[in-house]
Amino acid sequence: MFNCILVANRGEIACRVIETAQALGVRCVAVYSDVDAGAKHVAMADAAVRIGGPAPADSYLRADAIIAAARATGAEAIHPGYGFLSENPEFVEQVDAAGLVFIGPSAQAIRAMGLKDAAKALMIEAGVPVVPGYHGADQADAQLQQQADRIGYPVLIKAVAGGGGKGMRLVSAASGFTEALAAARSEAQAAFGNSDVLIEKFIPQPRHIEVQVFGDGTDVVHLFERDCSLQRRHQKVIEEAPAPGMTQEVREAMGRAAVRAAKAIGYKGAGTVEFIVDGTGDLRPDGFYFMEMNTRLQVEHPVTEAITGVDLVEWQLRVAAGEPLPCDQDGLAITGHAFEARLYAEDVRAGFLPATGTLHHLVFPAIARADSGVRAGDAISPYYDPMIAKLIVAGPTRAIALARLRRALKDTQVAGSVTNLEFLGALAAHAGFAAGAFDTGLIERDFATLTPAADPQIVHMVAAAMQVAGLDKPAAMAGFALWVQFAHQVRLGWQDQEHLLSVEVLDQHSQRWTHGDQSVTATRHAGQWSIDGAPLPLCHMSAGQVTVFDHYGLVFDIHDPLLAGATESGSGNLIEAPMPGLVKMLAAVPGQTVARGDRLAVLEAMKMEHALLAARDGIIAEVLAQEGDQVSAGAALIRLEEEQA
Repeated sequence: MFNCILVANRGEIACRVIETAQALGVRCVAVYSDVDAGAKHVAMADAAVRIGGPAPADSYLRADAIIAAARATGAEAIHPGYGFLSENPEFVEQVDAAGLVFIGPSAQAIRAMGLKDAAKALMIEAGVPVVPGYHGADQADAQLQQQADRIGYPVLIKAVAGGGGKGMRLVSAASGFTEALAAARSEAQAAFGNSDVLIEKFIPQPRHIEVQVFGDGTDVVHLFERDCSLQRRHQKVIEEAPAPGMTQEVREAMGRAAVRAAKAIGYKGAGTVEFIVDGTGDLRPDGFYFMEMNTRLQVEHPVTEAITGVDLVEWQLRVAAGEPLPCDQDGLAITGHAFEARLYAEDVRAGFLPATGTLHHLVFPAIARADSGVRAGDAISPYYDPMIAKLIVAGPTRAIALARLRRALKDTQVAGSVTNLEFLGALAAHAGFAAGAFDTGLIERDFATLTPAADPQIVHMVAAAMQVAGLDKPAAMAGFALWVQFAHQVRLGWQDQEHLLSVEVLDQHSQRWTHGDQSVTATRHAGQWSIDGAPLPLCHMSAGQVTVFDHYGLVFDIHDPLLAGATESGSGNLIEAPMPGLVKMLAAVPGQTVARGDRLAVLEAMKMEHALLAARDGIIAEVLAQEGDQVSAGAALIRLEEEQA
């Protein structure tokens, strides 16, 4: 076993690797960018080295700085985590050349699976089923259009060097192919430096089922499957293992195919073979197709660990240190069921826009394993993936595990940034998901029902107002002579509405609260406030807001009455940046006539491109930014002329 390793990553995966390595007695070195100097993974490590500025290109993608840090600190090996340099064969070669061990597959194996078109050709040769499509070298637009017409619509355009849904477009008819191709190429070039694409037949009602494999360069085993079909924008949201509806016959067929795929490239380490599965009926041995192989540890690996009892990071370290596979296929078995939900700082109703902010309060329930790279007080940076945590639960059956997932999501407390917590709760409660009857299109089809408008009740407003008024603690009652009734008013903002609440402090243990024509009495017993016997939910107040921890977090603004008469700024004519980012494209010039829905700009943020559209018909008055500008959230980019009365 190694004495010291360097973890070439950040966030939850860096913390995850450090935790297992230190448990094995291995010293860990962290690397960090300027904005990560106080990050959780840095605090956990035995040593830490600064490697550059906040942008990934200036830090976590700097192979030279990472290798130099490893050599300077006495590290013998480098664990890449996932993302960044984890699937970069040139980095693997540089690590080898420096006399260090790369904890993962060889550069040759990564290259073999790195380009989707070449990988599929290799899989066909290895006898692994693939989806009908075009993976050729001729990338002329006319050739790609012709191939799409031949395959038959709908088709998927996919970046050959892609991943995470970037550089991917669904085309339903020939008329939309040209525009979709241009958008896919642009996004692929920005994300991967390679604009080449492949064309695939789109399978209706597809399920995304992947198989965890592990090799030592000679032998390969599989650790069964995970179902990752709950996706939005081709990115996974909730994963589970094993896959619902899986039969032993299909499991063995998929496992054999995955092992063949890994053996074909002499695979060493943890990897995942992803299949697209026909979900129109029961799973069939001839109804799955190779999609891609991820030559690294996957984000969702904890659900496999939960059902097999295997620590995949420990296996990675042992095999990289020269040990053989810890067990053979017969030594692996499935016990129970597990789910993982990805908690993100993102605005679901705004199209899953990544969010930033300081996590003023962050608490995870004991019922779940929470893999997180942040703590209360940490900021969500605009430079990296906005994941807050992965919540993992397990149980003896799928129904029990799902019930535990619902409870874990309900009891998770986050304040300081908008999150997808409520959305995750709605997914976990979805009837089709509970029945195991779902595919990758579920979220898009049922988006409206998965994002219902929250409806705070008076109990939530009282909990928030009590906190704002400072009347939630016994000390706040001190000084009321003879318990003369004390009146107070609190103004709360909920979305675009203001709510006025009045309170009469009746005595040390009771308060009467009024909102409109509603009136309730809150009483305190044994330190707990309640209304009609129901305890008031917990709250957290910071930065001009109160978060009530019920219904996955209800956020009220604290309205200062001195500012109540102030006029709102802005006339609705501005197109603003919804988040910090890079102005990738501007398609507006002063004097130009635009229609509602026209794409006027593209903002690149959180590794994704976001189109900014005209909210109404009008004429461009000013363009207030330039392509290449780095702008902050709320920055004015384009102004329309005032509407004529």
